Amino acid sequence: MKFRPLGDRVVVRRIKEDQKTAGGIIIPDTVAEKPQEGEVISVGPGAPDNNGKLVPTTVKAGDYVLFGKWSGTEVKLDGEELLIMKESDIMGVLEGRKASKK
Repeated sequence: MKFRPLGDRVVVRRIKEDQKTAGGIIIPDTVAEKPQEGEVISVGPGAPDNNGKLVPTTVKAGDYVLFGKWSGTEVKLDGEELLIMKESDIMGVLEGRKASKK
């Protein structure tokens, strides 16, 4: 199923972090913090400004981003857990990461 967000909303897939500490201790999923990094899957066309002119989103599909701990709404699409958030919830783009081949 294809999903296209509206306005300035962005669909993000969380990046799974390593579940092992540097000392070799394995952290179970139940106590691990949710990652605050993700890959942008899809973006909306943008939001209108005060004059009604459309301001396009600045992130694009394939970008790796950093977002707030409590940002977005978790949804399940085609069995995959994704986040839908406003572009303003994104703190920045992580440069130098390669896009996944999904």
